[in-house]
Amino acid sequence: MQAARHVVCALSGGVDSAVAALLLRRRGYQVTGVFMKNWDLLDERGVCAADKDCEDAYRVCQILDLPFRQVSYVKEYWHDVFSDFLNEYEKGRTPNPDIICNKHIKFSCFFNYAVDNLGADAVATGHYARTSQEDEEVFRQKHIRRPEGLFRNRFEVRSAVKLLQAADSFKDQTFFLSQVSQDALRRTLFPLGGLTKAFVKKIAAENRLHHVLQKKESMGICFVGKRNFEDFILQYLQPRPGKFISIEDNKVLGTHKGWFLYTLGQRAKIGGLREPWYVVEKDSASGDVLVAPRTDHPALYRDLLRTGRVHWIAEEPPAALVRDKMMACHFRFRHQMALVRCVLQRGRVPGQREDPPPGAVRLHAPEGQEQVQSGHR
Repeated sequence: MQAARHVVCALSGGVDSAVAALLLRRRGYQVTGVFMKNWDLLDERGVCAADKDCEDAYRVCQILDLPFRQVSYVKEYWHDVFSDFLNEYEKGRTPNPDIICNKHIKFSCFFNYAVDNLGADAVATGHYARTSQEDEEVFRQKHIRRPEGLFRNRFEVRSAVKLLQAADSFKDQTFFLSQVSQDALRRTLFPLGGLTKAFVKKIAAENRLHHVLQKKESMGICFVGKRNFEDFILQYLQPRPGKFISIEDNKVLGTHKGWFLYTLGQRAKIGGLREPWYVVEKDSASGDVLVAPRTDHPALYRDLLRTGRVHWIAEEPPAALVRDKMMACHFRFRHQMALVRCVLQRGRVPGQREDPPPGAVRLHAPEGQEQVQSGHR
């Protein structure tokens, strides 16, 4: 008789990961729950939010009769996620720490811990996503580290695992998983991929998981919590006062504490103005932030963006892009934003004096289709 497959499930203390663990247990797997502490956050009463989440995760394991482990990646999170977050803000970009956390913490630190220390056959999370593999295909995978390099999986195209959108399009979290490595994806299960959020809640209610069902869903950046984002950032970055300037007549509309605090396209909070204004450009030299009225102002739109090195999940780079130097696809730069048609193009683009970084691409909209400009990375 074959021993039960061992799956290590990441537990956050929320309903999604709790139901994921429950479903894995129902499938007959040997399941271990692991809670990751990534940030020390105290609320106004001096209570660490992570400690409460850990208690809730432990209670899930008690209810489901599962072994429980707790690991701390506070140091790794600070180095790989938060430091990167601050560096990107100083450069005027708006990083997404959840994407970087999944890449470096959940699907690297946690993944390696589960495989190397706990002997996991596979890992699982409560993300709403799917892959191109069935469970048994996941268990047949071997953890083989591949060599680094631009064409490192050119010879593994046939066995590459694809990341697929969840059945619940509103809850789909593939945006946050877009930087996960092929190695980790090969041995990961997403039990909620084919379910809706409403059905997940129903499962929790029917299986004594009321303590996680009643919790509010976590939103926003974990290390900011309920605090004002600007106040939080200015604890780590020096203020750089500047002016809000109208792009229409160069009139000064107000002042701010730092151009890096603003994302292209976001609403600029300018005191004393009735109508909303939105960020068009940021001048790092002068510290000025150029703004435009209305969300439909032409200055807010672009049909072209250039990337740094691209992370390809299944095939790096895609054969069509190598062959034709361009490829039709879809993109989004924000979670829950509708997918938009675009064209990827490799190599130097018109008007570009220097060669792009290795692996960089140009993304532009089909003719007659505009895209909202974004400062997100």
